[in-house]
Amino acid sequence: MPKVGMQPIRRSQLIAATLEAVDQVGMADASIAYIARLAGVSNGIISHYFNDKNGLLEATMRHLMQALSDAVGARRRALREDSPRAHLKAMIDGNFDDSQVSGPAMKTWLAFWASSMHQPALRRLQRVNDHRLYSNLCGQFHRVLPLDQARFAARGLASLIDGLWLRGALSGEAFDTEQARRIAYDYLDLQLNKAR
Repeated sequence: MPKVGMQPIRRSQLIAATLEAVDQVGMADASIAYIARLAGVSNGIISHYFNDKNGLLEATMRHLMQALSDAVGARRRALREDSPRAHLKAMIDGNFDDSQVSGPAMKTWLAFWASSMHQPALRRLQRVNDHRLYSNLCGQFHRVLPLDQARFAARGLASLIDGLWLRGALSGEAFDTEQARRIAYDYLDLQLNKAR
């Protein structure tokens, strides 16, 4: 019988091992046995908590999405002003948070995006993630722009954030967070200047 309170610890341990495995060998070669070995547990523990590798990938992506939400939320709560620009910059910064641009996180996001095209549960997660970003961006832009312009600006900024992140992930070099922020801020200022 498992010890009381072990489930959250075990789940976190297995998610961390999954991130490490994907970083080391990629999603295709990150077998249940490999992940279990990194976590120092038996293969059966993964089946017990996640059913299969897809369940573990889904839980790992939920973990990364929660880290993203926490990074954005913390920045927004720390704002000293309630301006759309401040909120939008906080969203940009949260998307380029260390939790999202580390090697393991980036490789896992890339594997998730590829897998989401074939697995309905992962596709749903991806839609939630996309909608959350777009909706939050649009809400802030709409504070100063008409709705059609706010939607346009939000789609552009969401695409820019994803594009900068993707180029950084595929570059093979350390992610240049400062450069990504500067480019995104520049686009943000161009859109907000339309409100004047």
